[in-house]
Amino acid sequence: MTTQPVDSPDLWAGLSALEEPPAPVWEDPVPLAGPRKLTAFPVSSLPGWLREFVAAVAEETQTPVDLPGCIALSVLATAAGGRSVVQVRGHWREPTNLYVVVSLPPANRKSAVFGLLTDPLYEAEQQLRTLIQPAIVEAEMTARLAKEAADKATAKAASAGADERDELVSTAIALAQTADSVAVPAKPQLLADDTTAETVTSRMAEQGGRIAVMSAEGDIFDIIAGRYSGKPNMGVFLKGHAGDRLKVDRQTREEYIEHPALTMGLCVQPQVLDDIGRQDGFKGRGLLGRFLYSVPESLVGRRKIEPDPIPEPVMETYRRHVLDLTLFLAEWTDPAAIQLTPEAVATLTAFQARVEPMLEARGGIMGQIGDWGGKLVGATARMAALLHLAEHLTKGHTVPVTGATMRAAIALAEYFISHSLAAFDSMGADRIAERARTVLEALRTHGWREVSKRDLMVKLSRSEFRTANDLDPVLALLEDHGYVRAQVVQRTGGRGRPPSPRYMVHPRLTDPTA
Repeated sequence: MTTQPVDSPDLWAGLSALEEPPAPVWEDPVPLAGPRKLTAFPVSSLPGWLREFVAAVAEETQTPVDLPGCIALSVLATAAGGRSVVQVRGHWREPTNLYVVVSLPPANRKSAVFGLLTDPLYEAEQQLRTLIQPAIVEAEMTARLAKEAADKATAKAASAGADERDELVSTAIALAQTADSVAVPAKPQLLADDTTAETVTSRMAEQGGRIAVMSAEGDIFDIIAGRYSGKPNMGVFLKGHAGDRLKVDRQTREEYIEHPALTMGLCVQPQVLDDIGRQDGFKGRGLLGRFLYSVPESLVGRRKIEPDPIPEPVMETYRRHVLDLTLFLAEWTDPAAIQLTPEAVATLTAFQARVEPMLEARGGIMGQIGDWGGKLVGATARMAALLHLAEHLTKGHTVPVTGATMRAAIALAEYFISHSLAAFDSMGADRIAERARTVLEALRTHGWREVSKRDLMVKLSRSEFRTANDLDPVLALLEDHGYVRAQVVQRTGGRGRPPSPRYMVHPRLTDPTA
């Protein structure tokens, strides 16, 4: 029997192999979210007359159906906001006003769409003014006569002798109080043209707590952010959506609105959303979480040259129904309460149960936009009430919302989830994921199998990563997704700078076959 010498190269190679740590096992990395797949606008959710008009407007203007569809929701909210509420359950009530914004590039005929959708609102406004004009004239005359009588009584009391002054002063005071109590009705207004925070507040106060801002431009965001006043003024826009009590003290008068109801239907260029994400005035204030966002694909370059015009019967039906709904609800001082059937309540509750896990900060698809997602179920109830009113017009308060209508509203909510996630990506809610893709590209380009944080900072743009701390959430996200693994850093002693954290890199980044 022969024995192998202890200094045999084969033996030492075997022992050395036993001492080496095994190669790390890597599981497939979880892909980072890329460009989002957007849900098509569920035009079938709209009542028949509204669905036909929205589709016809999209055809004639050659715009994505999302634009007239979303503005149609704002038109319904203008007609019903401040004049109806939906009773969800218990003490939970939702007003029926909405904030909707559509993002589209230039040359998408936004103004034409707005004109077609909002014309009946201006017509309704004019009819309301005609109806109330005699009452305004009478009140103005009464107020003027009462003021003149009070002024004469005051002058007479001032020149009276001591024996009759007290009685004349009492008469003058009574007449002044009468003159002051004569209220002149405001001219009805549904849509605000001047959209500063101050004028929106004043118009709502004059109009019994409601007003709408409909615009094919994005200037309103500049105004809210305080670009012209020097500081953000969001109070009326925050409370006007939620219906929270609003009180404003001015030098000339005090304005108080018990239940403000502001509706906004806007169409802005994509750059406006990008800019909003960079403005500190919008961060952490909750305003962006109140909008329903739509970011459809532009049809520019693929439009028909000779599209079909809107059929006259479809146009006339839309006009008549918007007028009927608006004029009917305008008469309500106490809002009409829209009830839900038990099936509608159960359907909304089931949807709420589906939404809740989506709000999980770590892993939920709406975790990064929890403020927006937390308002989604309430917005769904609002949309269900609006669809219900559009279906029943002047009789919506007499019958409850059905389960089918609630499912139609949920289809709209699911559409807005998809598009709002994309909108918030543009506004920077997902900047960490965006930066993570930048780091992944750097890891692929340089072919590192292991890299230090310091080495990464040398290769990355300082405009995107100003300090090493900016890398921490990005590397944490990449580690969560299995692209890198943090290594334990051993200090060697001594005083100097501590070693830079090191990361092992998934071999697939440099070798797709690994």
